Amino acid sequence: MPTVAPLDLEGHCIATAFLGGVPHFALADGVVHRLDHGHKWTELHDGLLSTAYDAARSRLITGGEDGKVCALGAGDAVEVLAEIGKKWVTSVAAGPQGAIAYATGKTASVRFSDGKVKDFVHPRSVEGIAFAPKGMRIGVARYNGATLHFPATEGKPVELEWAGAHTGITFSPDGNYLVTTMQENALHGWRLADGKHMRMSGYPLKVKSLSWSVKGKWLASSGAPAAIVWPFVGKDGPMGKAPLELGTRGNAAVTCVACHPSEEIVAIGYNDGMIIAARFADQKEVLLRRPGKGAITAMAWDDEERRIAFGSETGDCGVIDIAG
Repeated sequence: MPTVAPLDLEGHCIATAFLGGVPHFALADGVVHRLDHGHKWTELHDGLLSTAYDAARSRLITGGEDGKVCALGAGDAVEVLAEIGKKWVTSVAAGPQGAIAYATGKTASVRFSDGKVKDFVHPRSVEGIAFAPKGMRIGVARYNGATLHFPATEGKPVELEWAGAHTGITFSPDGNYLVTTMQENALHGWRLADGKHMRMSGYPLKVKSLSWSVKGKWLASSGAPAAIVWPFVGKDGPMGKAPLELGTRGNAAVTCVACHPSEEIVAIGYNDGMIIAARFADQKEVLLRRPGKGAITAMAWDDEERRIAFGSETGDCGVIDIAG
């Protein structure tokens, strides 16, 4: 039976991560809390807006209302990677070879490991940013589509058009697909080999959480009474295929999803604070946490694949030990 170690904080939890095996909880006020032989914390920003986990370097990349981009590593190690002045850093991403990317207004910037920065200015504001899994390439979510840049070269950007406001962005782990969340209740995708469109609609709510399964066979999403899990096997991705609906609860909505690091299982968080795990193959469910005080907004698995750090919009946080 799973056990839960609670951590009651005050404020909206934006992200959770395990750094050096220690669970961290990043709140919207800019303070990152951790459970490391007791409750400790680091004041990182004056208002936190965005985070990204850098798995290669076991660090959390953060962007704030104070115009700073920081990296928080294990043992409370903090490095300020960029200071942009009185501009909000609305999106950050971690890339290969220690590179990071961040967005302020209409500008997407890539900072290489040697400290050099390359800026890409867009006609409208940058709403999301992500690195491709292979090579030095970033994707930017914007109004009416997405743009691909190749920061290490002077090559012309690739424009992917689709009407509407695109608010977030992710590449499939194999680099074959690009998917964006939208202001409307839908996802949109492109097959990068030929630009073919993939429209994933029918959600009753906005999709605010996405998670790829191991090897990228499935893409789990929030925004419905169940976790909507799209199949990305075969050359056409999810087109013409029905998604899985895991963990259906008629009186609740899924607000956060986090796929298991090595198995086809997804942790599903709901707007009433409940968390379950569901297996793709047979849709079997296991209750991990009973309902709490607020909607689940963040979840992360540890490297040993037995613990999940979770956070909610009300600061109702904790760690679930799957093994009990």
